[in-house]
Amino acid sequence: MRTKDVAYQALLNRVRDGKGTHEDWLLLRTRVIGIGLHISLNEPPWNEAPILVYRNELRTELNNRAVINKAYETGRSPTVVIATDTIKAKKHIDLPDLTKRLLALSDNKTEHLPGYLPLVPGMPVLLQENIACEIGLSNGTLGIFHELIYDETKEHTTSADEGIFTADTVFVRNAQYALVELRKSKIKNLESLDPLIIPIPVIEKTFEVNLEKLYADKGPIMKILNSKKLKTTISVKRRGLPLVPAYSITTHKSQGQTLPKIVIDLNMPPGMVEVASAYVPLSRVQQLTDLTILQDFSINALQVKPSKGQIAELNRLSVIFKQT
Repeated sequence: MRTKDVAYQALLNRVRDGKGTHEDWLLLRTRVIGIGLHISLNEPPWNEAPILVYRNELRTELNNRAVINKAYETGRSPTVVIATDTIKAKKHIDLPDLTKRLLALSDNKTEHLPGYLPLVPGMPVLLQENIACEIGLSNGTLGIFHELIYDETKEHTTSADEGIFTADTVFVRNAQYALVELRKSKIKNLESLDPLIIPIPVIEKTFEVNLEKLYADKGPIMKILNSKKLKTTISVKRRGLPLVPAYSITTHKSQGQTLPKIVIDLNMPPGMVEVASAYVPLSRVQQLTDLTILQDFSINALQVKPSKGQIAELNRLSVIFKQT
């Protein structure tokens, strides 16, 4: 079982059932920065702890900033791998900024292949594909990025990429594979590579995109589609690396993992609050002291009653919990 702190385990069981107590709330508040805890996220061990968030968009923004900071700390220019998209359609589609809009899509809408993948040696990454589960290369595996292998053509960009990244960023459109240190890999040494270094290759995935949603900010787009008799949904084949930075991870992606240290926020985003919203991040660590909470939160986060569907999901998580 993941948790070795008996009191914390009892707290988790109550949160799981939506029965968090006032005492549980007070105990967790001792881990809130500035209230019961006086630490810096810029210092060890918390500067290496992933931030768990609920939204993919926030995760991407935090990761982009963290990679840029890491690059400057190590005296390097940030490198960004740009995925290659091929639109599969009978008719040519000529819409403004279509390529950029596709690349900017969150990877949870693109079969988990990011359009822009910022990288710098020494950064944590998360594998997004089951490459070879039998040897430990499975979806959700954490690793450390070491090197990008690509054709020698390097492309410097300016404002062409909407200012998402800094002006000195090196953009690579012809990546072949990434060398990643995977400590959980069952392959300990490959010829000509350092121990635990595994090449993660570029892969291809196909996904569908609704053009009406993609251009929701452009009202006249439907007139263009109708005038050209184009379908509102297109199929896109993407070629890219199945990796994302892991400075920040979604709570969904963290399911089933035991993490040494984490930083979380128990203030839920707008929309339906599910019991797993609090239970999943809280149960990623083995003891209370492995957890830091960004800001104060309401006791309501610990008292969400699970529905029948949520109970089934929590039972599934419980099985994973006991196996890790």
